Amino acid sequence: MSVAAGGPMGIVPLDVALGDALLQFFRSLPEADRTFIKEDVTDPATVRSMASAATSRTGRHHRWVAVDGNGEDITGYVAVLPLAGWSDHVGEIRLVVASSRRGSGLGRALARHALVQAVEAGLTKLIVEVVAEQGPSLALFTGLGFSGEALLRDQIRDRDGELRDLMVLAHHVGETWSRMDSVGVADALGEPAD
Repeated sequence: MSVAAGGPMGIVPLDVALGDALLQFFRSLPEADRTFIKEDVTDPATVRSMASAATSRTGRHHRWVAVDGNGEDITGYVAVLPLAGWSDHVGEIRLVVASSRRGSGLGRALARHALVQAVEAGLTKLIVEVVAEQGPSLALFTGLGFSGEALLRDQIRDRDGELRDLMVLAHHVGETWSRMDSVGVADALGEPAD
């Protein structure tokens, strides 16, 4: 895969061998960006845990990274984290793109990859949490068929102590695929796995 503005790159499953590169990627993010990541991604133990838990109990990958042409530098991260219990049909998408690659199409490529993988894994609903002020992220996910499901006022506190609203967007796989099928898009993309 190639994303024109930043040169060649590929999306590969995260594994332990990429743990140090992932830590470096997260540490290179501006502090303001790390505010909105749920985990402490500057902690080596946390990132090692993410890399070692990149596959599910069924052996399916659910964490991927975008690597540059040399295969060493990570420029983006995406995960589909399946929920448990009565919500085991739902997956939460988490997406982070290097600031130098924003606007290049990398975020869209990672989000699409996660969406396809989630459908193939049999998830029927996907959610993503987006800070309300993050217009480009909202546009990216609504462009992929996500719609607003909840607005949580003053849900998160940034590192400056300011309260921020959080939006929960949802993608209902069956509804979206049937709408696409009615206009012939599903045939072009391939049918989702049952």
